[in-house]
Amino acid sequence: MPEVHPTAVVDPAAKIAEDVVIGAFATVGPDVVLASGVELRPHAHVWGRTRIGERTRIFPFAVVGEEPQDKSFSGEATELVIGRDNVIREHVSLHCGTQKGGGCTEIGDDNLIMNGVHVGHDSRIGSHCIIASHCAIAGHVVMEDYAVIGGLSGVHQFARVGESSMVAALAGVTKDAPPFSIVAGERATTRGVNLVGLKRRGFEPEVRREIKRAFHLLFNAKLRLEVALEKLRDEGLMSDEVGRLVRFVETSERGVSK
Repeated sequence: MPEVHPTAVVDPAAKIAEDVVIGAFATVGPDVVLASGVELRPHAHVWGRTRIGERTRIFPFAVVGEEPQDKSFSGEATELVIGRDNVIREHVSLHCGTQKGGGCTEIGDDNLIMNGVHVGHDSRIGSHCIIASHCAIAGHVVMEDYAVIGGLSGVHQFARVGESSMVAALAGVTKDAPPFSIVAGERATTRGVNLVGLKRRGFEPEVRREIKRAFHLLFNAKLRLEVALEKLRDEGLMSDEVGRLVRFVETSERGVSK
């Protein structure tokens, strides 16, 4: 049977795996699904149509699955889906989606979401990401795998944060942060390639060199995008990683930080 503290309030309709641990004064709503190994620390609040994957831990005073902070929301059946092995620290708020935004807020696997972080409705956070303390991630944001956001930063609604990018502390991301980049500043601009992050992911030196060259052509050489892409093809810089960078730039709707 799940280990449920006698002071916790758990709706009997909630679907809870047998080895779940629920601490003192935690609350669990009727539409919640908690997979094997999930741990709710004291005072954690999980509500709404929320599914939480295996071994995810939620710390005190986190608010998970409540209604989105959107004035157009009027009780539609939307949801929050959280993957496996996440750590969601104190006072984090993760809300369900909205009907106009696709109906679902998604958190992938193996993420560290530090204290005081807010992730807005309909956002999609990938896997292996780190969001440092007191960041504000607006609605409809896409954060790709292995991205890192420094403390006290903000990401504008509908912006994207590319894979293995590093957003410096106190940054304001108003345009898309390119994959493999370092972005910084009150209105964040791209400062270079996140070489430390690429090494940690095990990217080979040749791949790192290709990414650096692609960054120069795309962001520093003052070339039109079409010309930069033609040079990339002429130089044979079309590895999978460079290809993902190019697709990210080509599909940007808000524009890319330069």
